[in-house]
Amino acid sequence: MSVPNTSSALYCRGAINGRWFAILEKDILIRIRKDIEKCIDKTVILRANKGRKKTIVREGILEAAYPNLFVVRINNEYDSSRKVSYTYTDILTGTVEVTVCSQTQPQVKIS
Repeated sequence: MSVPNTSSALYCRGAINGRWFAILEKDILIRIRKDIEKCIDKTVILRANKGRKKTIVREGILEAAYPNLFVVRINNEYDSSRKVSYTYTDILTGTVEVTVCSQTQPQVKIS
C-alpha cells in the first residue's frame, strides 16, 4: 500500500480499516499555534502523556511560542523553576493537553 503524495496535506503514517487517511495538518497546526500565542504569560495546566499509563499534570506559565514549539515555565514545591517545551504536534496528537486558567473566563482547553 502506498501513501498518496500531495503538497496540500500531510499524511499520517497509519491506516484505519486498511485505508490511508489524510489530515489537513498544516491548517490545524497554524490554528493551534495562534491559540497558544494568544495565551502567552497566562497560567496553564499541562496534562502530558509520558507513555505506559504515565500521565503528568503540572501547572505553569506559558512563556513563549516559537514556530515549531512552545515553552512553559513550571514552578515546583522546592521553589525552583524549570522550563519544558512541547511541539504543536503534541497537542494535535493528544500527547499533551493544555488548559488555560483565567480569572475572568472559565478554563479554556486548547486541542
